[in-house]
Amino acid sequence: MSESVGAALALGVARLKEAGVDEPVRDARLLMAAALEIAPGRLTLVSPEPLEAAAAAAFSGFITRRAGREPVSHILGTRQFYGRDFEVTANVLAPRGDTETLIAEALEEPFETVLDLGTGSGAILVTLLAESAARGTGTDLSEAALAVAARNAERHGVAARCSFTVSDWFEALEGRFDLIVSNPPYIGAEEMEALAPELAHEPRLALTDEGDGLGAYRAICAGAPDHLRPGGHLLVETGWQQGADVAELMRGAGFVSVRVIQDLGGRDRVVRGQKPA
Repeated sequence: MSESVGAALALGVARLKEAGVDEPVRDARLLMAAALEIAPGRLTLVSPEPLEAAAAAAFSGFITRRAGREPVSHILGTRQFYGRDFEVTANVLAPRGDTETLIAEALEEPFETVLDLGTGSGAILVTLLAESAARGTGTDLSEAALAVAARNAERHGVAARCSFTVSDWFEALEGRFDLIVSNPPYIGAEEMEALAPELAHEPRLALTDEGDGLGAYRAICAGAPDHLRPGGHLLVETGWQQGADVAELMRGAGFVSVRVIQDLGGRDRVVRGQKPA
């Protein structure tokens, strides 16, 4: 007789705990729901039922991958961000909840055009377009990442209002925008070895500048004034210890009304500046 869904789930949780996964219960439940092709909220209802062979095999494979510290988002192929599901692959950084701070701040001021530097999955750009009537451009050095971003734009109905371009920051860009946003690589090279094993499954290009963690901000702050309309805004996500340094870079590039915004955990997360009108 087949073991029950609940029994298999408990074994999966135990394997993830043994592997050192931070949230084994949550992750196992998400993976079981995916194996059963049901919403996670229905797991309690089906827990006593026998687990069919196909679902058992799928769940076992998922758990093995997660125990190897592959992120859940890569296993499932999607990650929720600002209330929407986004396609995620090994070619892009999975969007984080902390980045929703940038979205909320960007939506505080009206804008008609937006540029997302280092767009990756396109989560920031697509969300801003879905929440407004604006038009936008996303850039990235990775063609594979831009392909994911384009599919996410299609998924959320904003493809007609955006374009994607291979560019090293501003190199391939022309024109000016009302808003420039970016979640650039901000981890210092010397910090990489101490990161969680899950990050080994994400593109290094999206994580580190291979320097002190401020290289991307130097390039963005230096180039942004030439690509912003007068009165336009620049918003960047930062690491929790970088707010003051990035704010100084913005001021040095001529931005005014520079502010450091905290995330829900009270940590520095976004720096905002305005180009003088």
